[in-house]
Amino acid sequence: RTNLHAGALNAQTSSSYVHTEAVQAALAKHKERKMAVPMPSKRRSLVVQTSMDAYTPPDTSSGSEDEGSVQGDSQGTPTSSQGSINMEHWISQAIHGSTTSTTSSSSTQSGGSGAAHRLADVMAQTHIENHSAPPDVTTYTSEHSIQVERPQGSTARVAPKYGNAELMETGDGVPVSSRVSAKIQQLVNTLKRPKRPPLREFFVDDFEELLEVQQPDPNQPKPEGAQMLAMRGEQLGVVTNWPPSLEAALQRWGTISPKAPCLTTMDTNGKPLYILTYGKLWTRSMKVAYNILHKLGTKQEPMVRPGDRVTLVFPNNDPAAFMVAFYGCLLAEVVPVPIEVPLTRKDAGSQQIGFLLGSCGVTVALTSDACHKGLPKSPTGEIPQFKGWPKLLWFVTESKHLSKPPRDWFPHIKDANNDTAYIEYKTCKDGSVLGVTVTRIALLTHCQALTQACGYTEAETIVNVLDFKKDVGLWHGILTSVMNMMHVISIPYSLMKVNPLSWIQKVCQYKAKVACVKSRDMHWALVAHRDQRDINLSSLRMLIVADGANPWSISSCDAFLNVFQSKGLRQEVICPCASSPEALTVAIRRPTDDSNQPPGRGVLSMHGLTYGVIRVDSEEKLSVLTVQDVGLVMPGAIMCSVKPDGIPQLCKTDEIGELCVCAIATGTSYYGLSGMTKNTFEVFPMTSSGGPITEYPFIRTGLLGFIGPGGLVFVIGKMDGLMVVSGRRHNADDIVATALAVEPMKFVYRGRIAVFSVSVLHDERIVIVAEQRPDSTEEDSFQWMSRVLQAIDSIHQVGVYCLALVPANTLPKTPLGGIHLSETKQLFLEGSLHPCNVLMCPHTCVTNLPKPRQKQPEIGPASVMVGNLVSGKRIAQASGRDLGQIEDNDQARKVKPPFTFLFLSEVLQWRAQTTPDHVLYTLLNCRGTIANSLTCVQLHKRAEKIAVMLMERGHLQDGDHVALVYPPGIDLIAAFYGCLYAGCVPITVRPPHPQNIATTLPTVKMIVEVSRSACLMTTQLICKLLRSREAAAAVDVRTWPPVLDTDDLPKKRPAQIYKPSNPETLAYLDFSVSTTGMLAGVKMSHAATSAFCRSIKLQCELYPSREVAICLDPYCGLGFVLWCLCSVYSGHQSILIPPSELETNPALWLLAVSQYKVRDTFCSYSVMELCTKGLGSQTESLKARGLDLSRVRTCVVVAEERPRIALTQSFSKLFKDLGLHPRAVSTSLGCRVNLAICLQGTSGPDPTTVYVDMRALRHDRVRLVERGSPHSLPLMESGKILPGVRIIIANPETKGPLGDSHLGEIWVHSTHNASGYFTIYGDESLQSDHFNSRLSFGDTQTIWARTGYLGFLRRTELTDANGERHDALYVVGALDEAMELRGMRYHPIDIETSVIRAHKSITECAVFTWTNLLVVVVELDGSEQEALDLVPLVTNVVLEEHYLIVGVVVVVDIGVIPINSRGEKQRMHLRDGFLADQLDPIYVAYNM
Repeated sequence: RTNLHAGALNAQTSSSYVHTEAVQAALAKHKERKMAVPMPSKRRSLVVQTSMDAYTPPDTSSGSEDEGSVQGDSQGTPTSSQGSINMEHWISQAIHGSTTSTTSSSSTQSGGSGAAHRLADVMAQTHIENHSAPPDVTTYTSEHSIQVERPQGSTARVAPKYGNAELMETGDGVPVSSRVSAKIQQLVNTLKRPKRPPLREFFVDDFEELLEVQQPDPNQPKPEGAQMLAMRGEQLGVVTNWPPSLEAALQRWGTISPKAPCLTTMDTNGKPLYILTYGKLWTRSMKVAYNILHKLGTKQEPMVRPGDRVTLVFPNNDPAAFMVAFYGCLLAEVVPVPIEVPLTRKDAGSQQIGFLLGSCGVTVALTSDACHKGLPKSPTGEIPQFKGWPKLLWFVTESKHLSKPPRDWFPHIKDANNDTAYIEYKTCKDGSVLGVTVTRIALLTHCQALTQACGYTEAETIVNVLDFKKDVGLWHGILTSVMNMMHVISIPYSLMKVNPLSWIQKVCQYKAKVACVKSRDMHWALVAHRDQRDINLSSLRMLIVADGANPWSISSCDAFLNVFQSKGLRQEVICPCASSPEALTVAIRRPTDDSNQPPGRGVLSMHGLTYGVIRVDSEEKLSVLTVQDVGLVMPGAIMCSVKPDGIPQLCKTDEIGELCVCAIATGTSYYGLSGMTKNTFEVFPMTSSGGPITEYPFIRTGLLGFIGPGGLVFVIGKMDGLMVVSGRRHNADDIVATALAVEPMKFVYRGRIAVFSVSVLHDERIVIVAEQRPDSTEEDSFQWMSRVLQAIDSIHQVGVYCLALVPANTLPKTPLGGIHLSETKQLFLEGSLHPCNVLMCPHTCVTNLPKPRQKQPEIGPASVMVGNLVSGKRIAQASGRDLGQIEDNDQARKVKPPFTFLFLSEVLQWRAQTTPDHVLYTLLNCRGTIANSLTCVQLHKRAEKIAVMLMERGHLQDGDHVALVYPPGIDLIAAFYGCLYAGCVPITVRPPHPQNIATTLPTVKMIVEVSRSACLMTTQLICKLLRSREAAAAVDVRTWPPVLDTDDLPKKRPAQIYKPSNPETLAYLDFSVSTTGMLAGVKMSHAATSAFCRSIKLQCELYPSREVAICLDPYCGLGFVLWCLCSVYSGHQSILIPPSELETNPALWLLAVSQYKVRDTFCSYSVMELCTKGLGSQTESLKARGLDLSRVRTCVVVAEERPRIALTQSFSKLFKDLGLHPRAVSTSLGCRVNLAICLQGTSGPDPTTVYVDMRALRHDRVRLVERGSPHSLPLMESGKILPGVRIIIANPETKGPLGDSHLGEIWVHSTHNASGYFTIYGDESLQSDHFNSRLSFGDTQTIWARTGYLGFLRRTELTDANGERHDALYVVGALDEAMELRGMRYHPIDIETSVIRAHKSITECAVFTWTNLLVVVVELDGSEQEALDLVPLVTNVVLEEHYLIVGVVVVVDIGVIPINSRGEKQRMHLRDGFLADQLDPIYVAYNM
């Protein structure tokens, strides 16, 4: 026990300096090992806006700019880190030590970034391997070598390729511009240090992904002391003349010494404004009491009766009016509930106060005249109801507004009893507001205990700076003062802001004996103090420090004593006290006359405290907490400490616990909340043997601490500030103190730092939010932030999850100007904090991720098959109806049914003869009127003319390739058949966008070159565009093949129409850019083309009498086939709607479907999205216009991806009112090897939906779960398998067949498979693998094409059209797109869906990986101020739902994520754009 005193520092060295020194020493340790950390990049507009409001927030005085009061040379570098360096040297050297360490070495490390923002590596060891390949930062590394090898040659200069950006080759051999990639490389290097040691045990989140649980450290300190004894305070001595109740005291002084001053109030100049005497207090309180009881409501029905609650709403500068109203309530026996003045309708926390008033049944609010005038009013002069507040009658208590009580009326003054005297509000950690009820006997006993402990005597003068409505300010300045007829000098908060020394001046002026302050008031006084000559504090016998329960108050006390000792302040005068709303005053240091006995000090090990153990620090003095005692237990009370959680068991003597008090002078309940009351006000501490220590209940104070030697009480923090991170306890106040010790005054405001924890992935994570000074630069702030992280890591051994800086004056305030913590946390979590700087460190903090999955050796295909047979599972295969056997009931059968033709060109000729005037195509313009139409004979004749043109003007041979560059329409169709008539091979190409030639024309050029087109056919308009000046700037126009303009056709017919010799010859080439950014062309033979058309004809039951509406891009895949080929084959009329027209008229497609009474329609996801977003609010007006979708039988989304179930469902829901049947909407599936595998036809069961476990999916397993279960993912079947198509699910690695409901690659065998890639490179291995694969086991003969999509087949209970059980195909995603992270397979869309849900302003998201880091790009629909809000939310949601740490968050403008014509995200283009620094992002955050 003596150790505590032995370790005590003498009062001269201030503990705050010691802590600052400790922090600086910790940072200096890191100084030698410099490490570059990427600074976030921010758009200029964002930087400028933050420094707009440069005014000082209320918590800083004018003089607080140089709070350290030592300005050192900012260029000094720490020369040594010996502990003996004196203070000034420390501050000037260590703090301002600018980080000009050799830039050359750090830039080699960081891959040539040369950025000057270095952050010393937080966790000592760095080890950079000598590979150019980027390291895997996602697994645990175990190297502990200290030396840093320089990577050789990884930053070699390469000849610049675009512009003059410095280039680097990355591991993937991708050239990237240096700025972004250097930052990523920096990030990778930072992350490469070894993680904390891997953890052994887990708790099971599910069978798959085991989240690790923190195991207790075997070496952690454990309490070893004996069980503590409860501590009794001195006897509460009954003094003969103590009044029987507080009202009795008031009556006594009001009648025997009416002239005695009771309260002096000050104006903002520090002049006395008003003196309230005891006589006036007595008469005015009586008047208020009479009026409350008799003048509200009617005589028969008074509004307020004794025992009712009324609220007191008085501003902080009017204690006199408050005091009168408070005593008026006591005299009237009504219960006052003092609250803060609501400034606006949406004051932080004011809603919660409203709930409290409502639950207390308050109907009347007492207020002052001035305050009543200042409240917000409606135009009629009414005071509006504040949000969440009950309806109140506002009653002004000024004497002039009140009627005089009759001569015979007298308040009923009785002895103190158990009725409620008043209710004090308390704000909890979560922001909710509770009311603590205090009885009349508790009130009186508390005043007596304070009088005894503080030695108050009659007519003493006391200066009060504290809020007089609650807590210490109320107890001393309003209640106990009246019991002892003392004179209170009240200093309003507004005066302190103007003159922080005002309270000291008043102490001198009035020779006050006692002052009640907070440590902040002492700190301000120090900052403002500049040798005031005439200050003399020798009259003070007691300086009550109200926030003594904050262990960091000791630094203000010490520093204050240091400066003011020369002005007559004695050390023993400083009396810290500890209080809580529930237990009132818990302990207070008694004023003594003996100056020889120094106060108690403890220098405790911070490390020990995190385990709840008291250890006097011996080791390195870096991480210590110096605490001062808050005196002894209150008179008449018993105190003990119990374990903070679980059953209230007594602590051991060397253990930290929650202090509990048993006394009369405490609160008795939370008003109206019996359950919470029981847990707090009725606690029975247990001994280790299990029995209670007394029969009386104790009250939990909410303070953490211990009872030290000599019965001194030590408090080390509040329960509210406790954060339990991986089993260790940290106190918010301690973290704030460490952050402040990092030379904060240049960058952030001292009183404006919030620390709280948020729960992410089953553990608490620490978040720090501070207000940034407007004059600090980006670099400075980032530098400061990174040093705060180091300091906290060194001193508290805990990682900070997120550190955010917000612009000055933007954090929500409590009414007295502090930070409203729960409101700040709420803003952080909902993404409306709007920070101007954010640094996230999930890589350091999150140590409980599941272990990376180790790939098991693959089980051989034979064993898989045998296993499936043994377990009775069928092999997953399925097929559509057989093409050959189905009778084709075409009305043309009698003549010569078209399916005996193999060639589409012949079908067209036959239709031109038999039904020349039958309309095949109708093209609509944006107004919905017919722009153009084609009959069979018109199409035939146009095709003939084009064929002549190709042969004569183009001089083409049969088999030559022709690029068709047309807008969606009729010309494209005619040109296609013209090519067939001439024996040429057409390639449809999307024309360049006239507004965006620079980016769209190169793609056109590339397709023309790759497809080896001998000529290019187009319209006159596009001809001009291709030769324009803009085009010349984008591509080399001299290398175009000959361009033919089909607006000017020859008049003659060809000698003969070409007929191919062999069905297997090439009919056309289909070019498409895949989502991974690869341009791939596939070859379609005549046989495949005819089989394709026939398959669709059968599936959709298409005949010449049908109409089909098509709103698709006609350039590739199924879109092209439906637009150009199917009508000619089946004879139905196609109503063509170019998707681009929907941008001007979103209702065009649906109006056409309704007008033409169409039964079958096809669209793309982009079209569906446009309708859902653009017409969402217009369904009523569309209904009025007669839009009717009840005839639609199939509405198919043509897609090459997993069905977007959320979009199709919202589309169905939205247009249900317009008659759309929800069953009608479905999707198709196509890919490069087969342009349409599935398509929901007319017959056959409805599309089914299953729910699978997303976590199992990452392990390539399918687990079906119930709808709504956690981690469930809905998958919709991708339409029905087309006739003539067979599907099997195979393991992509072993190529063995898989069982029903197993995840594997979808393989397809069909007559309309493409016959191979068309490439210049002749990549034969890829060709044979994709188009000619065989199973490694089972049916090894069939030739399959690999789709590159993962999915599974599941046999359902439904029946197919042909009576078989129906096999449903579910697509999970493309193999190329899937990301391998931590050994698991993630599909980008799943992560993106989570991210889009994270915040209302995220409209779109795309993810990709870069050197094993996950990069998330989000489009922001909102002000740029919201950009940084998204960073923590995105990081949280990806951690929670996917167990992944996001490496980089990029916030961009709407429309930056590139999307192809099918509405699919082009993630690889985005990635290239990001790495080449072309996205112009609003903000890029590199998570550390």
